[in-house]
Amino acid sequence: MGSSSPLVKPASVSGQSTSTSTNSPQNRSWWARSWPLALSVALGAAGGTLTWFKPETHSLDYAVCSANRTIYTVDSDLPNVQCIFVHDTLISDTGDLEDITLRWRDRWWSELPLASAIRLPWPFNFLEPSLRVINIPPDSIVVPGLTDAHAHVLQYGFKMNLNLDDCTSVDDVLSHLKAYVIAHPDILGDPTRWIEGMGWDQNKWPGAQYPHANDFDREPLLRGRRISLARIDAHASWVSNRVLQLMAPLPKEDIDGGLIIRDKHGKPTGIFVDNAMDLIPSQPFSETRAMEYFTRATSDALAVGLTSVHDAFSVPEEIHFYKKLSETQQLPLRLYLMGSVNSDDYWGGQIPRLIQHGFGGRLTVRSVKLFVDGALGSFGAALLEPYSDNPSTSGIMRLRPEALTKLVKEFSTDGWQINIHCIGDRANHVVLDIYDDMLANASFSIDALRPRIEHAQILTLDDIKRIGKLGVIPSVQPTHATSDMWYAEDRLGPKRIKGAYAYRALLNASSTRVLPLGSDFPVEGINPLLGFYAAVSRLSVTGDSPHGPGGWYPSERLTRAEALKGMTLDAAYASFSEDILGSLLIGKKADFVVLDRDIMTVPIEDILSAKVTATVIDGEVAYGNL
Repeated sequence: MGSSSPLVKPASVSGQSTSTSTNSPQNRSWWARSWPLALSVALGAAGGTLTWFKPETHSLDYAVCSANRTIYTVDSDLPNVQCIFVHDTLISDTGDLEDITLRWRDRWWSELPLASAIRLPWPFNFLEPSLRVINIPPDSIVVPGLTDAHAHVLQYGFKMNLNLDDCTSVDDVLSHLKAYVIAHPDILGDPTRWIEGMGWDQNKWPGAQYPHANDFDREPLLRGRRISLARIDAHASWVSNRVLQLMAPLPKEDIDGGLIIRDKHGKPTGIFVDNAMDLIPSQPFSETRAMEYFTRATSDALAVGLTSVHDAFSVPEEIHFYKKLSETQQLPLRLYLMGSVNSDDYWGGQIPRLIQHGFGGRLTVRSVKLFVDGALGSFGAALLEPYSDNPSTSGIMRLRPEALTKLVKEFSTDGWQINIHCIGDRANHVVLDIYDDMLANASFSIDALRPRIEHAQILTLDDIKRIGKLGVIPSVQPTHATSDMWYAEDRLGPKRIKGAYAYRALLNASSTRVLPLGSDFPVEGINPLLGFYAAVSRLSVTGDSPHGPGGWYPSERLTRAEALKGMTLDAAYASFSEDILGSLLIGKKADFVVLDRDIMTVPIEDILSAKVTATVIDGEVAYGNL
C-alpha cells in the first residue's frame, strides 16, 4: 500500500527543505527584484528563442488519480495506488501524485540540453510544462482493462441481427420472426432470402421440448421460407421445412459426433445437434457482413470495458479478415484468436501464426480450438453416466479419443497452445487422460504450452484435483452457472453436481492459482460485470437462485479480488501476455477502465448498476471520456 498523503501536495522542485528553498518568504523579495535581470540572461543564452529549451513531450503524457486510492492494480504487492502515469502507450509510473510529478519533472529536465546550468528556481519555473492530471470522481474506480477469456466476436454481431433470447415459447419466436420479416422489405419481398437468428432455449418454454420444422408453417408469412435458427448455446439449430427440402436427401444414420432429431416415424423434425449442424446450408463468408457484425460487437464491447477478447472459434477466413484490419489500424481492441478448422487431420498449416501483429500489436494467433463434446442444455455434453432427466443418452463425443490424442500431440509438437471445449465429465476426463500421458514426456513443457480446457464445466472431484496438478488451465464462464442452475441439478443429479461449475474448487486446486473468466458471448451477455457478479454471488440478476438469496452452492463463490484477477491478469496469463497486460504495473500497456462506482466494495446487489465512464487502450480513450 502507498502512503495516505493528500491528492495534491506542494512540491519542492529543487528537492531542498522549505526553510532554505527559493520558494521561502525570505528569499522571494530578492527574486522579485532580480527576476528581470535573470530572465534577460536566460533569454540571451537562448539566442532570443526558447524553442531548443523544451524537450519533446508526448501528447499522451498524463496521470490518472484517485483521492480515495481506488485504482486497483491487480498487483499483490501494491493492490491500490493513488495515481498511474501514462507515457505514450505504456504505464510509466505509479504511486502518489507528488512522487510521480517529481519523477516526471526530473525526467523532463534530464532530456534538456545544459539542464544543470539553466534549471531555474521559482518564479522562473513557469517555463517547465505542467503534468496533466485527471482526477476521477470520488465514487469512481480504475481497474486494468477487462478481458473476456472466451467469446465469439462475429457471432455476437450475427445474433444481434435477430436475437431470440427473450422468447418464452414457440409462438413468441414466431412473433419475433414475423416482425423481423415485416421490418426488412428485402426479405419480405423475396422468399428465397435466408432468415437467420440465434438465442432460442427450449428449457425456458412450457414443456421444455424441442420445437419442430412444422411450427414455422403455422405463420403464413413464414411458410415456405428458408429459416435457420441457432440455439442459445450454438450447439443445435432449428430449421424450416423449406430448408429440409434443400438438404434432402439426409443421411439415414446419425452423424458421427452429432444428432439429427427424428420423430417416431424416423422423419427429421428440423433439429440438428452439434456435428449434424454441418449439414445445414450456410451463406459463404462475406467481408461486408463480417464488418457489420464486427463493428457492432466491438462497439458494445468497448462500452462495457472490454479491452481484450479471446475469440474461441476463428476459421481461416475470419483470421484473414482480422489480419487485414490489424494492418490498417482498424482493430479497436485486442484480439487473441483460437484458430479452428473442421477436420480430424492436422490443420496447423492452414492458419497463420501471428504474435502481437499489426497496429499496436493488437492481434495474436498462437492457439487452436478443438471440440470434444456439445452442451448441457441440448443434451450434447458427454457424461460418464446417462443424464438423470434423460437416461436414454449420455451425450455426444464430437471427436473420437484416438483422433483427439493425435491432434493434441501434433499441435503441441508444433508449438500451438491447445484450447479444448469440454462440458461433460466424460469429455474432461478423456482430455485430462491425454495430457496426463503427454506431459509425462519431458519434451513437453506445461508452461510453454499452457493448454486450456474451455468451460471445464462438469468434472469428477478427482479430475478437479488432477487438472490443478497437471497445470492445465480451466477457462470458465460464471454466467453459465447462473443460467443453468435452474435445471442443471435435475440433469446431472445430486452427486455429479458437486463437481459442476465448481469455480472455487478449480481455483484452489490450481498450482498457479490461475482461473481465467469469460462469458461465451453471445451465449451470455457481453457485459463482464455480469460474470463478475455471478462469480461472487452465484445469483441471478434478480438476486435469487434455486437455493435462495444466499446463492447457488455458495461455497463455490470467488472473492471480488479473485474475480477481478480472473478477468484481467489470469486471462493475460492464459494468452501469454501477462508481461504486458492484466495489471497496472510500470512497463505494461496503458489499458484501463474507469467505473462510476466501486464494484470491490459496494453491496452485491449494486454491482450490476456500475457503468463504464471510460475505456482506455494504449493510453487513448476508446470509449467515453476521461
